[in-house]
Amino acid sequence: MSQETSEQTIQRALSSYELGRKLRQLRLRKKIALIDLGKHTGLSASMLSQLETGKMIPTLPTLARIAMVFDVSLDYFFDNRRPRKQFNVISAAERIRFPERQDLPVPAYFFECLAFSAPGKGLQAYLAQFPPLDPKERHEHFHEGSEFLYILQGSLSVNFQEEDHVLQTGDSVYFDSSEPHSYRGVGPKPCSAVVITIPPRT
Repeated sequence: MSQETSEQTIQRALSSYELGRKLRQLRLRKKIALIDLGKHTGLSASMLSQLETGKMIPTLPTLARIAMVFDVSLDYFFDNRRPRKQFNVISAAERIRFPERQDLPVPAYFFECLAFSAPGKGLQAYLAQFPPLDPKERHEHFHEGSEFLYILQGSLSVNFQEEDHVLQTGDSVYFDSSEPHSYRGVGPKPCSAVVITIPPRT
């Protein structure tokens, strides 16, 4: 097994900092073309392209020159802590099934929160089940924002502005949820759907 050279060792150590990716990210964020960055730094667009793609490792003076153009410190390139983006997995076993309201003897639907543990989310997602219901039993409600339903299985009647709309498997609907609306499972079997509610735009 051949021993790596000192240059290969340095290249391997520096590659973990993803200098090229950080340089490209910074350039695109500032909306500067390679040619324009070359004019500011005195480096050719070809060299900058090779730095961004990782084909060439920048020297410290080169990196310092680029950092000055973008008004960042060298720490920007050597801080290896990538911002952690939100990613939350919610297993089926964690979810709890709730009725529409606890005080109703015949709920129009039951629901499970699909993203209950995700903080600061911009929407609410539910898995809902709508049992067959007598038209007299449905209950109108409303809330600010918008709502989207996708029917996974069965048939669902959505009453909106005093008009019934019957959705079948595979159908979807999007509406202004500040308008009173209600649901009713139609047919012999319960209907299941994914329901997403979105707060009003600010």
